[in-house]
Amino acid sequence: MFGELSTGGATPVLEAMMQFAAGRQRVLAHNVANISTPNFLALDVSVRGFQAQLRDAVERRREAGGKGALDMKSSSEVEVAGSGLRLTPGTPSGGVLFHDRNNRSLERSMQDLVENASAFRIATDLLRSRYQLMQAAISERA
Repeated sequence: MFGELSTGGATPVLEAMMQFAAGRQRVLAHNVANISTPNFLALDVSVRGFQAQLRDAVERRREAGGKGALDMKSSSEVEVAGSGLRLTPGTPSGGVLFHDRNNRSLERSMQDLVENASAFRIATDLLRSRYQLMQAAISERA
């Protein structure tokens, strides 16, 4: 019964979103830390690619009855490792290469950090409300 509570509904999707956002935040922070390092090329992980992976996993889960663990398949950038995700960032194409062979863009880096932190915050808030509902139901206050 408790297994179904933790793998039912949107809980696995929200957990995957949080894991992805946390890993991407580390990559983005690394980019900011090296913003003025010569020959440094900023790294990132495709958000759209992860969203497609997540969408496919949700579709497979729906076809299987909508219950159970989320069966995410690994990609070249996001590897499913046990109960977590391992990110392999690449160098995004585009942007300007400066004279020190750095492709920095402080504005873009800050925008990516804020968008990613917002996605993490939304997933966290939604997951927290789900757990509070479960806690209330278990303690018979619902």
